[in-house]
Amino acid sequence: MAKPTKKKTENETPEEEVLFVSLRAKEWEEFFGQENIKKALQIAISAAKKRKEPIEHILLYGPPGLGKTTISHLIAKEMEVNIKVTSGPAIERAGDLASILTNLEKGDILFIDEVHRLNKVVEETLYPAMEDYALDIVIGKGPSARTLRLDLPQFTIVGATTRIGLLSAPLRDRFGVVHRLNFYSPKELEEIIKRGAQKLKTAIDRDSISEISIRARGTPRIALKLLKRVRDFAQVHGEGKITKDLTDKALSLLEVDSLGLDNNDIRYLKALIEKHGGGPVGIETMASTISEDISTIEDVIEPYLMQLGFIKRSPRGRVATKFAYQHFGLPFEDTSSKSQQKLL
Repeated sequence: MAKPTKKKTENETPEEEVLFVSLRAKEWEEFFGQENIKKALQIAISAAKKRKEPIEHILLYGPPGLGKTTISHLIAKEMEVNIKVTSGPAIERAGDLASILTNLEKGDILFIDEVHRLNKVVEETLYPAMEDYALDIVIGKGPSARTLRLDLPQFTIVGATTRIGLLSAPLRDRFGVVHRLNFYSPKELEEIIKRGAQKLKTAIDRDSISEISIRARGTPRIALKLLKRVRDFAQVHGEGKITKDLTDKALSLLEVDSLGLDNNDIRYLKALIEKHGGGPVGIETMASTISEDISTIEDVIEPYLMQLGFIKRSPRGRVATKFAYQHFGLPFEDTSSKSQQKLL
């Protein structure tokens, strides 16, 4: 059986290739966190292997950088099958999908990243392929057109998405196994950072591991990126070993504060507090204030701030909470209670 391979996407830089391939977990024992998902998947894999059948179609969803791609590779390795990697936007036409599916062997895994971005026509072509392992192709045009059904080998689709709400119900229902990946605890990230440092052959002290894990926003991808940047700083300004002092200086240079807030997060919070009195303020106004588009604010900036409890969304707009004021050392005044008293 051929060794599982990963196709390099067009927008993947050499830096990302090294980061997410060389540091990616190769065995279940190296994959830290998501314990319930690991157990459930290992049961499903064991059952499928006993039946000598491909594992059911799997849907993994959750914020980016939590390990959806890594898990798909681990599943393929455990099942001892090939894995082919693509993404929703890359499959532009039904013919592209047909070309991929007809080249699969029995038991192979097709990993589709950002599966919610599949073209509607492609998605509908995928339905019979997922349910009946068959592909309906229209040959000819007009009155002479006819449908040809091609039988496909039994295969497994592993879909990954950051926005499960954008998946159509018919597609979502065809996945037999659905799991949501959650953010990691600092303790889990410490193990990932420690293993990453070993693979990079870089010495790092315990305090530095702890500091990076706290500032990594609960995301392994960010933790490993910070580790590599701190390693670079230690090699240039130190003797190669990552120490707490060098870690603090490196993260300060990267504008990553004690809770993992970056420059965009801080700009957003300060604009909300200093220019709009803590809110409520509409998303369009916030976008104009910090010169960012609405989708970037909603998908990139706000999720982590809401996770920290620094902002809340109300019917009237975004509001900064007491925790956001405390983080910047500013006095907090509860404007919501005053506005309620005025209404009374």
